[in-house]
Amino acid sequence: MPARGNQRRHRFTPLTRGIVAVTTGGAALALPLMGATGAHAAQPTRAVQAAAPQVSLITYKVVEGDTLATIAKKHPTSGGWKDLYKANRAVIGNDPAHIRPGLVITVGTKNAKGAAKAPATAAPVAAKTSYANNLDGWIRESLDIMAKKGIPGSYDGIHRNILRESSGNPQAMNNWDSNAVAGTPSKGLLQVIDPTFAAYHVSGTPMDPFDPVANITAACNYAAAKYGSIDNVFGAY
Repeated sequence: MPARGNQRRHRFTPLTRGIVAVTTGGAALALPLMGATGAHAAQPTRAVQAAAPQVSLITYKVVEGDTLATIAKKHPTSGGWKDLYKANRAVIGNDPAHIRPGLVITVGTKNAKGAAKAPATAAPVAAKTSYANNLDGWIRESLDIMAKKGIPGSYDGIHRNILRESSGNPQAMNNWDSNAVAGTPSKGLLQVIDPTFAAYHVSGTPMDPFDPVANITAACNYAAAKYGSIDNVFGAY
């Protein structure tokens, strides 16, 4: 049979096109993918970057009776009293328990449109029980924490001792008794000295003896260890 090789038509591979993402310095560029026989170099498209949002600070002027804990409750964007202290340590000083009236501190940020920026969370958080910012609310919040920690005590027992010790003033401080003379004045709703507060502090509450909830739970924890319960305390303890 005669050879037909010279008659055979050669088949050309069609130009292959596609899109490939090339990363250069963190920006993704879309480039046409050319086949080996392509004649033109790929032209990169221009990456578009969004402008950074403009933010401004939200400030708060401290008034008489404020603590970092009570300020943090009023301003959820502050991230809690510990974050509030970290953000303002330069103006507050080394003792977060002492903030003076008139001090201006930063409690959050807001974008250019005025919306407050809340701390980012990894997952939805279950709604927390709301407590009134007064003696009744402080006692009820403390009782819920005590129940979780296994600390005994009743509303009436706590309320009775608070009225005797501080008349319900979370900023009360005794500057005349033997503890004060020794340099450790009694502080807060249940008049706890600093060493006792530190020793019986309940995790999950602020490390601040003037914080009403922290003061109540620490005092009840101490009373439970020494007297069995705050309900068994009817005088100086």
